[in-house]
Amino acid sequence: MNPDLEVSVEQEVAQVKMKRPHVVVLGAGASRAVCPHGDKNGRVLPLMCDLTEVVGLKALLTRWGINPNQNFEEIFSDLYERGEKDKVERVQETVESYFEQLELPDEPAIYDHLVLSLRETDLIATFNWDPLLTQAFLRNGQAGLGLPKLAFLHGNVGVGYCEKDRVTGLAGRLCPRCRRRYTRTQLLYPIKLKNYSDNPFIVNEWRQLNWSLRNAFMITVFGYSAPRTDQEAIGAMRSAWGEKSQRVLEQTAFITVQTEEEVMQNWDAFIHTHHYEVQASFYDSWIANHPRRTGEAYINQYLEAKFIDDNPVPREMDFEQLWAWFGQFKEAEAAA
Repeated sequence: MNPDLEVSVEQEVAQVKMKRPHVVVLGAGASRAVCPHGDKNGRVLPLMCDLTEVVGLKALLTRWGINPNQNFEEIFSDLYERGEKDKVERVQETVESYFEQLELPDEPAIYDHLVLSLRETDLIATFNWDPLLTQAFLRNGQAGLGLPKLAFLHGNVGVGYCEKDRVTGLAGRLCPRCRRRYTRTQLLYPIKLKNYSDNPFIVNEWRQLNWSLRNAFMITVFGYSAPRTDQEAIGAMRSAWGEKSQRVLEQTAFITVQTEEEVMQNWDAFIHTHHYEVQASFYDSWIANHPRRTGEAYINQYLEAKFIDDNPVPREMDFEQLWAWFGQFKEAEAAA
């Protein structure tokens, strides 16, 4: 093969030429994929369809005469709108208590591989309440690599906010400016009152996502099915992405258990003709096969029409081995 038409792994690693962000949007299915058999202590990562049972609300709702098999957000909205303050608080406390206890396993998991496989120019925006992404981000700070930005679109039990200084940080820690403790972000909102513009923390998180989507070369949607109750969120993302007719080169990727037909139905507004791909596993994704060089691989394959080789994230390494493996990217990134 003509060497001018192919790019080796070594050549890809040495390239740092994409300046636009890769945006990753996480839903509950991503956290379930990270811990398919439960977290470090065996706790199940809930999906919206099984949340009432997993977090321990099913029996309580039944005692209150509420069908626990309804959509959880609709249950919460009904209680809120009826002014049942005590029940609303009980539901909030139960949900928050369960999510606070969730922990990543001690060995590297998908979220560890995800945060290590993106750069500072990239963004991970999550709808999830669990703290697993923040845990992965913190423990991989030792790798000596620039890690992606994070945005928490629906709040998070591991994240707090200082309204005075408009600074985001870890829940329970002190704001570095005013030294006041961060206020933990709100998780539950009645469906009809999901007015993100009223919450300064949420406004800031969405501002990050909107800027990144407008400038992105690729979106990866991981475990997020675009549910009916999130149409305001989908609308905001669609507005930032713009008309798909103007996205003739950008690529949209999906890591999901949904069929290709379901993906197309839910995400048609984000897909220009054939510029999409659907995988069932994170490890089949563009991110896992071209870590920290998704943009460069994108340029090489889609814009320059070259043949490229995969450089897959090793799945069986411990943290020390994993960080050493990712060391291959440091020299090129430091010189960029």
